[in-house]
Amino acid sequence: MTDSKERLKRNVWMRINDEELTQVYEFNQGYIDFLSRVKTEREAVDYIVNTARQNNFTDLDTVTEIKPGQKLVFSHKGKTCGLLVIGTRPLEEGLNMVVSHIDSPRLDLKAHPVYEADGIVLLKTHYYGGIKKYHWVSMPLALHGVVVKKDGKKIDISIGEKEDDPVFTIADLLPHLGKEQMEKKASEVINAESLNAMAGTLPMKDQDSENIKKYFMQLLKDNYDIDEDDFTSAELELVPAYAAREIGIDRSMVGAYGQDDRVCAYTSLQAILEVEKPERTALCLFVDKEEIGSTGNTGLQSLLLENIVADLLYKAGQQNYFMVRQCLRNSFALSADVNAAVDPNYPDVFEKMNCSFLSQGVVLTKYTGSRGKSESNDANPEFLGAIRNLFDNHEVVWQVGELGKVDLGGGGTVARYMAYFGMEVVDCGVAVMGMHSPFEVVSKADVYMTYKAYKAFMQEFGNTTVADKTTKTTRKRTTRKKQQ
Repeated sequence: MTDSKERLKRNVWMRINDEELTQVYEFNQGYIDFLSRVKTEREAVDYIVNTARQNNFTDLDTVTEIKPGQKLVFSHKGKTCGLLVIGTRPLEEGLNMVVSHIDSPRLDLKAHPVYEADGIVLLKTHYYGGIKKYHWVSMPLALHGVVVKKDGKKIDISIGEKEDDPVFTIADLLPHLGKEQMEKKASEVINAESLNAMAGTLPMKDQDSENIKKYFMQLLKDNYDIDEDDFTSAELELVPAYAAREIGIDRSMVGAYGQDDRVCAYTSLQAILEVEKPERTALCLFVDKEEIGSTGNTGLQSLLLENIVADLLYKAGQQNYFMVRQCLRNSFALSADVNAAVDPNYPDVFEKMNCSFLSQGVVLTKYTGSRGKSESNDANPEFLGAIRNLFDNHEVVWQVGELGKVDLGGGGTVARYMAYFGMEVVDCGVAVMGMHSPFEVVSKADVYMTYKAYKAFMQEFGNTTVADKTTKTTRKRTTRKKQQ
């Protein structure tokens, strides 16, 4: 059988019935709306927490004791959050975690961003995460974020998303004058210090110098109560100023900014909203800073996860620190992050026998890292075998994937920071084309299968009843084979 015929056999669209086909398209309508509304990690936290509360999740801070069946939500510094469904088994027996990140590559404004040059006021930026700098020129940009005044007053900013909003942009050099530019390496075509966004040209009258900058700052003061010094305590991000869209005449794909990794965030959120009375406590965690190494006090290299478990155990009446370690060691986790889908325009960088494809289902990635599996988690086969069994029992279409050829590929996720505690963890997410670009592409079929995978994992993985059922099913299959 040829590779194309084998892939067609595994294609999600070929394996679902009409009822599930309808569910795929309906599920993705909500996802498209989410991507269009949520462009930053703070906006993601607001969306997730509000959605949880609307679905009868109680704030963890208001709870004094932990009981089976409780649905709890918490947030941390406005940039990480999580949902919990408390199980019937003791917490020290471990959690079922699905952990995604809600930050994406972007352009951050510097602490002193505003300057005037050649009749234009511009904003200096510092790119965040792994980007191709030339992707970010000649496109409309929106400004999102927060400014905190000296007195603690917080000002939310969103400019460029409404139809009548102005936008920002970084102009590229015209081809007529771009001969030298076009001869440079792609990584040098646009210099990082040239990623300065155009923000205005209108001068303030009766001013001696920098009158365009002064008028711009006056507009900020009048409309948002922002002074120039306030940029020091601001977190402002330039992101693509367009909505998510369906791709293809069959509307089978989704194109949008920030799908790495908000596709896993949305699918895991929808999954845990439907988890009911699990044996093992389910935790759906959304973290920050993955794109720059999971650093800081909102990234997973911090004590964030340990503190969450300690808080839970304390409220459950367990004040022994050993129980915290035991709970983490006995936990199971899916590092909910994306993988690279094979792009037919660039076949030379993929090893197709071991890479992931659009519409082939959720991707299990045994190891990430680069070249010699550097900084990889490299999941244990016993855990992978159990995951395979779970997905098959729940009719989750899945595939395996690596991130490109060995000496070319590689990438990091949060998996290794969870494995640090001794728990079993594997990367599991959606195949993405154009990853880290301002317009990434996914298959609607894969989005839906990822939601199914996360729900099955949080609801049933590691359950004793499921293990018994699986053993009986395996015995029946073996008996039938022998009879045949």
